[in-house]
Amino acid sequence: MLPFDVILFDIGGVLLTNSWDVRERAEAAQRFQLEETSFQARHAEIAELWERGGMTMGAYLDFVVFHEPRSFSRDEFVTCMLDQSKLLADSAMSILKGLAASGQYLVGALNNEARELNEYRLKAFGLRSYFEVTLTSCYLGLRKPDLAIYQRAIDILGRPPERILFIDDRPENVTGARDAGIVALRYTGSDALRSDLARLGAVQAAD
Repeated sequence: MLPFDVILFDIGGVLLTNSWDVRERAEAAQRFQLEETSFQARHAEIAELWERGGMTMGAYLDFVVFHEPRSFSRDEFVTCMLDQSKLLADSAMSILKGLAASGQYLVGALNNEARELNEYRLKAFGLRSYFEVTLTSCYLGLRKPDLAIYQRAIDILGRPPERILFIDDRPENVTGARDAGIVALRYTGSDALRSDLARLGAVQAAD
């Protein structure tokens, strides 16, 4: 018997780079000559609402960037935001592809992301080819590491939590999943993940 019914991946920090975290925002601030402290602070005020699907990218940009006249266009700034997304240097993408191709598990995503960035990343990197379900904060109205998002995922999947494996790079998200009864691994690199999958008895699907 396989050890799990479902394997869920975080995206940023496991498969791809983060899309719009502190480093990415700092690069954008430098490129567009924004005052970084104010820019980061305005982002922090509404980031959770945006990631929970409570506002559009247009409204986000109005508050964070275009609350005053700028010498650049909205399209230029959005392009910069999207360009931040890249394949992670030590990505778990090959492991994801192997698990999806095996047909042995329901494979999906459990991630925090604003709708526009999430949908861009799913499309640009072909992730929907491997994910059967995308449990994203912007769709669920909840964010990791809140216990409620893991409980909602369990309800949607209809599987016992101990039959769900979750992979994330952030300790607080791993802890949140474990508190909900989900088996969770912290991602520190593809080789370590393969070893963890072997230890848990999922090695055949990960090869």
